[in-house]
Amino acid sequence: MVPGKTDSLTFLRTLLVLGRSSNLPTVWSNCLAGWLLGGGGDLRRFFQLCLGATLLYTGGMFLNDACDVWFDVRYRRERPIPSGAIRLATVFWFSFAWLVLGWLILWPLGKSASQLSLILAACIVVYDLVHKWIPFSALLMAICRFLLYLVAASATVDGVTGWALWSAFALASYVIGLSCLARVESNLGALGYWPAYLLGLPILLAWFMNEGSAQKRSLLLSALLAIWILKCLRYTFWQPDRSIGRTVSGLLAGIVFVDLLAVAPDPYPVGLIFLLLFGLAILFQRFIPAT
Repeated sequence: MVPGKTDSLTFLRTLLVLGRSSNLPTVWSNCLAGWLLGGGGDLRRFFQLCLGATLLYTGGMFLNDACDVWFDVRYRRERPIPSGAIRLATVFWFSFAWLVLGWLILWPLGKSASQLSLILAACIVVYDLVHKWIPFSALLMAICRFLLYLVAASATVDGVTGWALWSAFALASYVIGLSCLARVESNLGALGYWPAYLLGLPILLAWFMNEGSAQKRSLLLSALLAIWILKCLRYTFWQPDRSIGRTVSGLLAGIVFVDLLAVAPDPYPVGLIFLLLFGLAILFQRFIPAT
């Protein structure tokens, strides 16, 4: 391979690692769930939604590394900035560009979508700036995913429905649980079982919200989510050699199952799309670290 191509591929991988691109299928999954819960609509608007959300997420991840460079220099020297793969100033510029472009793409989706996406972008920035300094940063991360659901739903024919709100709340609970575990991975707290209980809240809400045939489907999907959660937690709580990173990576991919559970009343074919996104998340994690 010629040197120029090698340098280009290396730089591309650096950008993918900075953006934690292996988690993008979970962003698309959030968009799809919020879109369906809001009644759907023109598919062109849906793909526009996914593109804007992708850029907001990527910009947030770039800014995250830029703000955490002091921490990574001490604890995670393999990350792109402390390893010298890319300059700090370049990462800041990229993050600014992705965030602005993401909002500009979402802006034409309507007044509610543009306002909510602006709030989402602001929350992303606030989280990146303060998450290493405050104990409740997991809540800020959860709010970001909560708002993404609402952005997606607001771009649909029916807008933000009660189902969308409750499902966003369930997802936020799950994200708080995995984020608290992720903080322990970075040596920022003591390990306890309580975050695991928050991971199960989507199952509890699905039990109360669904009825009839939808409840039967939700029970099946709840079992799937529960099995995956337990499998992921095993690496942290029930193995001699604890691997919190493996637990967190698996739980991140499990966001897709939370989204699938949220749309349990929808026809089965929709589930195949979510399963594909889950498979992509697991596949991408083989090449790009999720955390």
